[in-house]
Amino acid sequence: MAHTAFPSDLVEAQRDWNRTYAELADGQVPYTALRRRLLWLSCCLAVHPFWGTELGRSPAARVELRERVRSQEEGESHGRSPHGAAGEHPAVHHGVDR
Repeated sequence: MAHTAFPSDLVEAQRDWNRTYAELADGQVPYTALRRRLLWLSCCLAVHPFWGTELGRSPAARVELRERVRSQEEGESHGRSPHGAAGEHPAVHHGVDR
């Protein structure tokens, strides 16, 4: 698979989506806020301008983004420092309940 240079905001949105999904699956935090956040992030990912570029048109690019973020997260869980660790819940941090 080709190594695509994804925009940092797209990578961060995928990372946030993965974290939010995991929290929702865990069932230990507010369900409604997490559902809203997951839907909002899904929309952000789906309409990102990158997908309209030559590199982003391929369905393989979406798969590559998910796999790359997943492998980065696995690397972080094996001793590397996580990016963007926040002290508050992501739904609160990003103002989803507006």
